[in-house]
Amino acid sequence: MVKLLIMNLPSFLWLWKIAAWSMGLSLACYAILGISGGSMFYFRQRESPRPLWLRPFHYTIGGIMVSLVLLLLSIGLIGTLGHYGSLGHSIHLPAGILTVILVLISAISATQISPQRPWVRSLHIGTNIILFLGFAFVGLSGWSVVQKYLP
Repeated sequence: MVKLLIMNLPSFLWLWKIAAWSMGLSLACYAILGISGGSMFYFRQRESPRPLWLRPFHYTIGGIMVSLVLLLLSIGLIGTLGHYGSLGHSIHLPAGILTVILVLISAISATQISPQRPWVRSLHIGTNIILFLGFAFVGLSGWSVVQKYLP
């Protein structure tokens, strides 16, 4: 493993505050996406028209969640490299990378859903169900990592 010079910054507490807010907002987005996605499913099952704002709203919240998760990834990498000078100090790194991959699969599959590819909807929904476990895994492992940084 490559060891980098440790950054000479006074404190990484500000970085962890951004990460905490980003994680909380990511989870809020995930919940909102679950509700709005469930609403789209409800309207599709009833074969009634869904509100015109629902799909763009779902896409917008999804885009925000993708941005927040990528911000979390960058904060984790920068913070860990800055504090330790290397990566791989806990299970949190693979948990985070797995969660980022799941979020990206979900986002990409969302853009591919169409009547010609009905299986993509199942991939999108299935990925989001697994993403619940990913968020739980990264949240629990992150909690133990953050405890190391607190004074």
